[in-house]
Amino acid sequence: MIYTFDGKEPHISKKAYVSDQAIVLGDVKIEDDCYVGPGAILRADYGRIEIGVGTAVEEGVIIHVFPESTCRIGERVTFGHGAIIHASYIGNFAVIGMGAVVSIDTQIGERTIVAEGTVVRMKQTIQPAVVVAGNPARVVRKVTPEDEERWRDGKQHYVDLVKKYLKLGVQRIG
Repeated sequence: MIYTFDGKEPHISKKAYVSDQAIVLGDVKIEDDCYVGPGAILRADYGRIEIGVGTAVEEGVIIHVFPESTCRIGERVTFGHGAIIHASYIGNFAVIGMGAVVSIDTQIGERTIVAEGTVVRMKQTIQPAVVVAGNPARVVRKVTPEDEERWRDGKQHYVDLVKKYLKLGVQRIG
């Protein structure tokens, strides 16, 4: 469901897939090859959300932005099921694990992996190319070539899935 609010209207690429069961409200920009799954909520009622090319917002993810600020999400970012996002910046190729919380005005570096269930606290900055875990988030190691290969394949899976959804469509049967 796509909603305008207070004169702010979402702009969604025709090459992106947004589930009919997702909510996209207000000043949201979604680029090509993005996937937004059922139950996702992208709420930009008093700020702006920008989502880069090839990003996957899986089921149940909530992205909301602090008043009069912008949440800039890079290219080919993956948001795992049920993540809660209030960040100001998430770099290209980052991975935010299932159930992670990325709080207000945080910054996540490029190629960084935020493990499942991690809590990145308000105004915390996470450097590029590390794996963080825990509450509060702490660096546990550097990203390995094996991590990057696994996530490159996973990200491509979602780009391919977007193309398939757009080609075949989704038909309700019940």
